[in-house]
Amino acid sequence: MRIRDATMADVPAILGIYNDVVTNTTAIYDQHPSTLEERQDWFETRSRRFPVLVGELNGAVVGFSTFGEWRSRWGYRFTVEHSVHVRADCRGKGLGRQLIEVLFPRAAAMNVHMMIAHIDSAASASLRLHEKLGFERVGTFREVGLMKEDWLSVVAMQKAIHQPTASPSLR
Repeated sequence: MRIRDATMADVPAILGIYNDVVTNTTAIYDQHPSTLEERQDWFETRSRRFPVLVGELNGAVVGFSTFGEWRSRWGYRFTVEHSVHVRADCRGKGLGRQLIEVLFPRAAAMNVHMMIAHIDSAASASLRLHEKLGFERVGTFREVGLMKEDWLSVVAMQKAIHQPTASPSLR
């Protein structure tokens, strides 16, 4: 798989992957698929400050990864939360791992100290993957999401990326 910075031309493929996840999994706690305009706005905003990466196989986008602000308050400026999603027919082949691993040096270059992951508690493959990548389980938010009449729980995980310098600056 080739991993590169996403462009606006990749947003329709990102949208397809994103909407499949919304519709067919519990990885994204949203009720409705996103529109192209919403994903374009997200991409413009996110890519101004943070990486948005896509993975390609045979010229087709098969996954994407990114990280962004975890919390907006100043004291959290060295912590980010990541997202990774892989096209349904390409899951379980190690592509998600590659898309996450490439985020680590990008985060370190931005002086990020900690990367956060919030994962649906039923997503056992994703939980195992994150543990293999060095993320530590730090808690479970029980029954915080309601999807299709089911209460869902979220596992919080974190991984240290970089020890900030004496005069750290992320922004």
